[in-house]
Amino acid sequence: MVQTAPRPRAGDTVTSVGDRRAKGLSGNSVGLLGSAVIGISTVAPVYCLTSTLGPTVGQVGVQMPAVFLAGFLPMLLVAFAYRELNKAVPDCGTSFTWTVQAFGPRIGWMCGWGLVIATIIVLSNLAGVATSFFYLLLGQVTGSGTVADLDGNRPVHVLTCLAFIAVATAISYRGMTATKGVQYALVGLQLAVLAVFVTMALVKARTDGLPGSIDFSWTWLNPFAVQSFAAFTAGLSLSIFMFWGWDACLTVNEETQGSAKTPGRAALISMVVLVGSYLLTAVAAQMFAGVGAEGTGLGNPDTADNVFAALADPVLGTALGVLLFIAVLASAAASLQTTFLPVARTVLAMSTYQALPPSFARIHPRFKSPGRATVAAGIATGVFYAVMSFLSENVLIDTIYALGLMICFYYSITAFACAWYFRRELRRSLRDALFKGVFPLLGGVLLAAVFGKTLYDMWNPAYGSGSSVLGVGSVFVIGVGLLLLGVVLMLLMRRRSPAFFRGEVLTRSTPALVVED
Repeated sequence: MVQTAPRPRAGDTVTSVGDRRAKGLSGNSVGLLGSAVIGISTVAPVYCLTSTLGPTVGQVGVQMPAVFLAGFLPMLLVAFAYRELNKAVPDCGTSFTWTVQAFGPRIGWMCGWGLVIATIIVLSNLAGVATSFFYLLLGQVTGSGTVADLDGNRPVHVLTCLAFIAVATAISYRGMTATKGVQYALVGLQLAVLAVFVTMALVKARTDGLPGSIDFSWTWLNPFAVQSFAAFTAGLSLSIFMFWGWDACLTVNEETQGSAKTPGRAALISMVVLVGSYLLTAVAAQMFAGVGAEGTGLGNPDTADNVFAALADPVLGTALGVLLFIAVLASAAASLQTTFLPVARTVLAMSTYQALPPSFARIHPRFKSPGRATVAAGIATGVFYAVMSFLSENVLIDTIYALGLMICFYYSITAFACAWYFRRELRRSLRDALFKGVFPLLGGVLLAAVFGKTLYDMWNPAYGSGSSVLGVGSVFVIGVGLLLLGVVLMLLMRRRSPAFFRGEVLTRSTPALVVED
């Protein structure tokens, strides 16, 4: 047992423990199961499946399960990096804090920005999916096509999205207790409905002789059978997006029991559950619907952004089909709530270490949550979604593709940071060499390669939804534009907080915060 560092009084901004700042969060609020549930909930498996099954099939056809496995590999390697870094430095700033200590303030600031903006993008998409399924569910329950069609009314859709964002912000504002309280049931509901969907899809595919159904083949697991490298990288980018969010387990490390070890274990548990769910659902959906471009085929561009809406009744029947709508709504709503955790805590850490204005480091006196950072994240999400919705009719698909770029950006930097941070320890043992060096470095290289290839491909307007800005693909404009915005903000903060950017606040030698383990 190590003595717990003294926490600041409720309402205090920061307290110094050595050179590292205690942030005033509620310690020992989450256990192993709760941390794993947060990781799964943040990923939102049912939401990810309904929004990416179609686009992935459109890129790689029946090789979708192979691409899901390929996307899992670099994520697993990066998860090892997160686990090792968290053992050494259990700080809620995660990627930001670790990268600053490894590579310095500028690279660290941009890594933190990559995490923040990726989270803002996915929060906006989660709100959009929640809104769509909210009206689809109301239409199913009331039997009214008019109610279901309200989702197509742009002002109504955006206003409803903003309402969902406001509710999720309010719940997250109330701290870990309120957040954790609703997640067990929502994650359990998602996994249970997926199990029913997979079972019934497999049974019907094998017994009903459906016109679009196809037999399972082990070649579906062969990534080398994808028709082109460009198609493979596009599918891989989507696959990586589907696993993104497990690191939420790490961003609540200062609030987790055994903060040095439990978050890393929870992340690995989350990823095993996710890859199993994705593979089973992908195989079952392909066997039932096939990969055709018409009807319920997974390659139908008219249903690509919402596959489960097309498959709910055919697979589950009218009576049970509504469960799939409820599961997607629950998935999006649950993830919308938990996804505020990493962005708020990253902003909290950046503010604590003077990389952002100090007001974002304020902890709510009652809820012990980063209230100011949470509200700021909610406002940014609402503004981003409203603006993008009116600029592009295909904002959901394009931002998902841009999100893959952001994920590869900050995950790869974090993986490289692990290998560099522990470079003097790699010769101590074979385990240290593999888990602190080889695996993180390999994961970083793979994600950096996907980043570079995706950046090249997305210049083409045909990438993503096919929309463009002045002849340049809109996905490129969104992705690169947001990264450049981060550079501009960093330069502004350098003038406001010169001490941080001179490397005087957070360095490689800054001692770890003393925590109970």
